[in-house]
Amino acid sequence: MRIIAAALVGCLLVLPAGAADDYPNRPVTFVVPFAPGGSTSIIARILSQKLEQRLGKPFVVENRPGSGGMIAVSQVAHGVADGYTIMMASSTALAINVNVRKQLPYDPRKDITPVALIARMPYVLVVNPDLPVKSVGELIAHAKANPGQLSFSSAGSGTDTHLAGELFKSMTGTTMVHVPYRGGAPALVDLLAGRVQLAFASVATTISAIQAGKLRALAMTGKNHFEGLPGVPTIAESGVPGYEINNWYGIFAPANTPQTVIQRLNTETIKILQKPDVRAKLIAAGLEPMWSTPTEFADYVRAETAKWRKIVVDSGATAN
Repeated sequence: MRIIAAALVGCLLVLPAGAADDYPNRPVTFVVPFAPGGSTSIIARILSQKLEQRLGKPFVVENRPGSGGMIAVSQVAHGVADGYTIMMASSTALAINVNVRKQLPYDPRKDITPVALIARMPYVLVVNPDLPVKSVGELIAHAKANPGQLSFSSAGSGTDTHLAGELFKSMTGTTMVHVPYRGGAPALVDLLAGRVQLAFASVATTISAIQAGKLRALAMTGKNHFEGLPGVPTIAESGVPGYEINNWYGIFAPANTPQTVIQRLNTETIKILQKPDVRAKLIAAGLEPMWSTPTEFADYVRAETAKWRKIVVDSGATAN
């Protein structure tokens, strides 16, 4: 699949004349599966403001946190498929939960329709400065010389920040202890305090500590260098070829939402993502803007779900 972060406007899908001209004709509820302040909520608020400006009706962000996103996803999955309840969701809610939780109150493959890919978020591998390593190679050597002595924090068992560590352990042949927390904030607190030695964390939550010298950035988990942390290499080019982990975000709707509505939202969203101010805000939040057609996005979600499934099976990870 080809997902382009700098496409030409002329490549956008063009709707048939008159299609979805009356959408929206009333407010749209934009559900977010997590609490205010997180990346998912930040993206939803950026997009909702722009969609409201472009389409002339309110896009009201409604935060519905709980159960790793399951409460909100279930609400949307079982909602009316008319385009007036949509959702900003991440890989955690739609590609990971289905692999780490025994039961879900919905089937993300049948009950949810991908509408528009928004961004992906690579994580940064950071260590407490007291750990005597300055590169991924040195970290691997130190971990192998001290098996089971290093610990890495995460936002919780079965989260992407946990699975990023499990994949790293598997691909490097190292043994480290996973320490789960109830969210990224407490995980970061203990990393800064030295109670754990490393983490795979978001750029947005760590960049100030990195710039202040309170954390050392070793590498990015994504395939490419990240504009927000210039000079930081990727894990793949630092001695672990093939390593790649990204969180990603997109707009979803209930299955059977009219295609004209999906295409309208997709087209308008791509136009918004091309705005320099929107791009700047997303990068500042640790995100890489990107987009695709609804069909390409659906293919991407399926591929990512399969990728996370392998990591979960190989590591034996489960959710809290």
